[in-house]
Amino acid sequence: MNINNRVAVITGAASGIGAACARAFHQAGARVVCVDINGEGAKAVADEFGGLGLGCDVANENAVADMVTQVKAEVGDIEVFFSNAGIATGGGPLETPLDVWENQWEVNVMAHVHAIRAVLPDMLARGEGYLLHTASMAGILTTHNNLTYATTKHAVVGLAEWMSITYHNKGIRVSLLAPLGVRTPMLGGTDQNWASSSAAGPIKEPEEVAQQVLSAIADERFLILTDEIAQTWMDRKAGDLERWLKGMRRMQDKLDDAKEKGVSQASSD
Repeated sequence: MNINNRVAVITGAASGIGAACARAFHQAGARVVCVDINGEGAKAVADEFGGLGLGCDVANENAVADMVTQVKAEVGDIEVFFSNAGIATGGGPLETPLDVWENQWEVNVMAHVHAIRAVLPDMLARGEGYLLHTASMAGILTTHNNLTYATTKHAVVGLAEWMSITYHNKGIRVSLLAPLGVRTPMLGGTDQNWASSSAAGPIKEPEEVAQQVLSAIADERFLILTDEIAQTWMDRKAGDLERWLKGMRRMQDKLDDAKEKGVSQASSD
């Protein structure tokens, strides 16, 4: 799809990948709407290029529906919707409270569903539209020490694949962004700092990822990988799952050993 003069909504647009994509989409000629739970942050990014910035809790179905209605009234029919907002906390099944599970499910998964329900009918009526979903390589492979994130991002992968299979021949294009490490607030912005300690591969800048997203849209390509090594890891998992699991267990052992040494060092200081 050529996004020139297309109305494009990007969630999680106050910072990181979302903000970088908002700027890149604008440079490509799109009429960009920045959406974030941090409404002031979304407006600040949108003000850079004269776009519309809106505060919205994307985990709330009614809030998403109201936001879509406002965009249609003030900017025009939404032709590209980029569900990019996401959260992460780290943790496993025993230490993670159920309300954290529920919150991550609502933001990381149901926000995508709310967006689809709000914009898909009009897209189908027009016979075209573009849906982008940010997952993570955590949703294709996994990520150590962060069960909620890995689980919810796996769900996003499944959702995006299903949408592509079901609606591609009805004019709806779907892309799935599955980054490795990207220099965003999420990478090192949690108290546990789980992300920066376990990021695999080189750390990409959000601006580089934004250009990769634009390239995928132009090619109408489903899977957007930010690093070549990701394809190698995917191939290894698909080619020999048992071997891959053994390798991931070895990595988990190393992480556990490093954590124990860190605790021991802290207690002796």
